[in-house]
Amino acid sequence: MPRVDRRALLGLSAAATLGGLGLLARSGAAEEARALPAPALDQAGGTGRAVFAGGCFWGVQGVFQHTVGVTRAVSGYAGGDRASADYETVSTGRTGHAEAVEVTFDPAQVTYGALLQVFFSVAHDPTQLNRQGPDRGTQYRSAIFPADAEQDRIARAYIAQLDAARAFPAPIVTRIEADRPFFPAEAYHQDYMARHPSQPYIVINDRSKVAALQRLLPQRYRERPVLVASAG
Repeated sequence: MPRVDRRALLGLSAAATLGGLGLLARSGAAEEARALPAPALDQAGGTGRAVFAGGCFWGVQGVFQHTVGVTRAVSGYAGGDRASADYETVSTGRTGHAEAVEVTFDPAQVTYGALLQVFFSVAHDPTQLNRQGPDRGTQYRSAIFPADAEQDRIARAYIAQLDAARAFPAPIVTRIEADRPFFPAEAYHQDYMARHPSQPYIVINDRSKVAALQRLLPQRYRERPVLVASAG
């Protein structure tokens, strides 16, 4: 399948929307959401910070912005160094970075395990390593960047739990990448789904993820997203 360049879609006019939708539909649609069990191993309290990568950060950010207990969700890059943490360079697929989202959360409202359940259930397809939907490359890999040893342990246990239950038709290939810093992305990537709900890429690949969160995990869904802009 051809790789769709999201940069070429940023300036699509309304007149070009149908053509953009057709291109995206041919190149790969949104991942299928699924109901998953909660993690058997979880934690009370914790750091209140988590970093996830699962394809384009627009959709992953949008999902967590609609998740109860999340106080901030920032699109960015994780896995590489500071010097290469910009969109043009990361898009080459040669930096070690993945498009990622840093989630700040209130442990009294949502646990790290609950965030993992959201991540695996609706935010992306964890059986795809270096691709999601129409996007291809290591920068779109499925990865978790644990903040500490406890998050690492819980994430690995949940992956083992889901694989043992054969929750997916193929093995989970999500990578656990410890001790990797997170770097926020450019301002124009923040709150992208909320600001551009009718953009063709968002319509095809991402809006259904938020709808799946509401349908499959209604107790985790909040209607009004928490935005980077409003959080200051």
